[in-house]
Amino acid sequence: MVKFPQSAVLCASPAQTGRSKLVNQEESSSARHFSLADTRIIGFYSGEEPDHRGRYLHEIQVWPDDQLEAVHDFIQWLFPLPEPSGFNAAAPILNRESMQEFRKRSELHQNLRVSFLRMMKFYGLEVDFAEQIKVTRTRYFAAKATIWLSPGNHNHLRITRILRCLSFLGLEAEARAFFECLSEIYDNEQSQPRPAISTETIQYWRRAVGDAGW
Repeated sequence: MVKFPQSAVLCASPAQTGRSKLVNQEESSSARHFSLADTRIIGFYSGEEPDHRGRYLHEIQVWPDDQLEAVHDFIQWLFPLPEPSGFNAAAPILNRESMQEFRKRSELHQNLRVSFLRMMKFYGLEVDFAEQIKVTRTRYFAAKATIWLSPGNHNHLRITRILRCLSFLGLEAEARAFFECLSEIYDNEQSQPRPAISTETIQYWRRAVGDAGW
């Protein structure tokens, strides 16, 4: 075994010291960033803090359908992800700590479930919480589908976000049930001259449901 002189072990050059300080500063900055991300989404979902526009969770959850369709910077708060939003730079970012917090705090889970149920109603769907969770089309589905069931609709990206978020934050069963319903709608669409849901889109949704691992 090679033994180094004690002076070589204990003494660092000014350049090394500078690099060490820089690394420590970066780690500290990163830690602050993660702490901020964790605090913002937990504060929002606990109902204690508003989003970047001063809107509280319970307010958004009772918006009418036309407002949910017209406003584009709320979905990143209702269904956060572990990467920055390309559309909303002010949106919170999930980290390991915030994901764990959602999984262990029942009130956060329940509030996320309320957000999920609101979006299901928006899409003309309903959720049956029996022994096995099931998402089905309501009798209003045809009317609601005019909002989102069309080729390249922006709601398809929202759905990908919803599926991923539910999978990350402990509502995997709801995500799977939602995806199964979407798969049925996709299959029905294949008989149309121009299907509203593309093969690429259903593949994104399928991957989103299995995207819960870090």
